[in-house]
Amino acid sequence: MGESELIGALDARVKRREERRAFFGQALGAAALGGAMLTAGRAGAQTATPTPTPSPSPSPTATSTTPILGPSDYLNFALNLEYLEANFYAFATTGAAIASTLQGGVVTAGVQGAATGGRAVNFTDPVVAQYAREIAADELAHVTFLRSSIGALTVAQPAIDLSPAGAFTTAARAAGLVGGSATFDPYSSDENFLLASFLFEDVGVTAYKSTTALLTSTLREAAQGILATEAYHAAMIRGTLYRKGIQTPSLGLIEAAQKISDARDTLDGSVTENLTLGYAPDDDQGITPTTNAAGETVSNIVPLNSNGLAYSRTSDRVLNILYLNRAAVTSGGFFPAGVNGAIKTSAAAT
Repeated sequence: MGESELIGALDARVKRREERRAFFGQALGAAALGGAMLTAGRAGAQTATPTPTPSPSPSPTATSTTPILGPSDYLNFALNLEYLEANFYAFATTGAAIASTLQGGVVTAGVQGAATGGRAVNFTDPVVAQYAREIAADELAHVTFLRSSIGALTVAQPAIDLSPAGAFTTAARAAGLVGGSATFDPYSSDENFLLASFLFEDVGVTAYKSTTALLTSTLREAAQGILATEAYHAAMIRGTLYRKGIQTPSLGLIEAAQKISDARDTLDGSVTENLTLGYAPDDDQGITPTTNAAGETVSNIVPLNSNGLAYSRTSDRVLNILYLNRAAVTSGGFFPAGVNGAIKTSAAAT
């Protein structure tokens, strides 16, 4: 090898080494930022910040109680939510849970559980039935995609309660939809199915909006794609509930959706408002119509803040809703044994 060729080879080697350093430096920086962002937006103060400009969050120091989280942890948290949604829609449209081949994880990735209590909905509205089948296929694709993306670190499906007498009725009682010994059966009618879907879809959108900020490059792009899909789903459900509620006021769907929204707000507590990141003390909206500046009635299909931005929820606040508990716990509600993965504790809601 000539002198010029040797120098060129050495220069290329140095360049590759520097590129590897830059890559791993960026990855570690993103993981540290993600750990800080998990708790962003949670605060005891109830008043709005004077400016929508977010304050920088300091990178956390790893301790035995505050581990540094990586991309697989955030994706596994999202996967738990997809297990829940995919099984609910699978039951509603086919009468069975998702395939067992999509439920397992690696040995150390949590205890595998079954999704139980669901059954097929006898749809009477063909449009609702078609929506349900479309969403079911999308959620199944999300489970498949996330499991493939996470690979060897994929968590198993946790135990999921989809029974009418279980988590659904607990949620309905918290919202004031049923009382006494009455149960809320999401499989008994098109309308109940839509209300149950409304409970899940809005939460999924706020969860993905927060999670996508913690990822980098292609992972972020993929998560944003799922976020967009979940937002379309939420709009389909909200729009259908609104249409049915306007056409047949006696169904009380608009009022029921508002009660579910209020219950979610109660469960996830209150945070300091940040109009840029989408955090707010009241970060949930039903589909109750409002009036514009001209005094005209307008729908509320898209829940936004004053900047026209969708809301965010940190993972612990998402778990407050899914565990149906305002306290800091690791299980309950739709996940009787908790979710699997590093992100599993709800917040002590203020």
